[in-house]
Amino acid sequence: MELIVTHVNGVCTLKLNRPEVFNSFNRSMALALQKALDECELDQKIRAIVITGEGKAFCAGQDLGEAVDPEGPDLSTIVEEHYNPIILRIRNIEKPIIAAVNGVAAGAGANIALSCDITIARKSASFIQAFSKIGLIPDSGGTFFLPRIVGVQKALALMFTGDKVTADQAEAMNMIYKSVDDEQFMDEVTKFAETLAAMPTRGLGLTKKAVNESFTNDLTAQLAVEGKLQTEAGETFDFREGVNAFLEKRNPVFKGE
Repeated sequence: MELIVTHVNGVCTLKLNRPEVFNSFNRSMALALQKALDECELDQKIRAIVITGEGKAFCAGQDLGEAVDPEGPDLSTIVEEHYNPIILRIRNIEKPIIAAVNGVAAGAGANIALSCDITIARKSASFIQAFSKIGLIPDSGGTFFLPRIVGVQKALALMFTGDKVTADQAEAMNMIYKSVDDEQFMDEVTKFAETLAAMPTRGLGLTKKAVNESFTNDLTAQLAVEGKLQTEAGETFDFREGVNAFLEKRNPVFKGE
């Protein structure tokens, strides 16, 4: 089983499970992750998603053995059918998606982590834009997300050199949300994901949608988007519950509806 799927307390954890090759992607694991993300989107009981890896690595990117196999998919197929659909699903699913980076995240693995809504990394983890080492360009949204997160010059330097970035360095340059001591890592990820899963899921999803649209909108257009989505949020059960709980001086019980 190349992808381990577990559901606990409203959180679905998707664990890449090819530890013998540092969870590098082949076609079957890429398609399995796409299918699992589709199922998470449709299942209303799932209110937050965690993507992580089994063993010592988060994901080392593409399985190069598959990439050079004469019988395997070519680079165009790998990008267009394996990685691009994963990135688009991560960005378009209106639920919080957390990358729990448990070890090295290289190449496409690094960019999948950075495409998630929130990235939390183990202190011993690292991020590497490894593409230049084999004469390729960053894919999986790397040229989109990384410059927006850390700035153009920092992003280009990391892409050109393929230098390793530690979890602490990644946090310091705002590449990720936070780095966490190895011993507390999974406990903190679980607590954080369960906190998000107990929040008003529709409101969080609409917030994500608004941020996505801000990448291409000017201020006037973005204000219009906020108005439209705020109206949608105001029609949810969770909005009414949140207001009532505030007025009644009690903790709200959100349903994600």
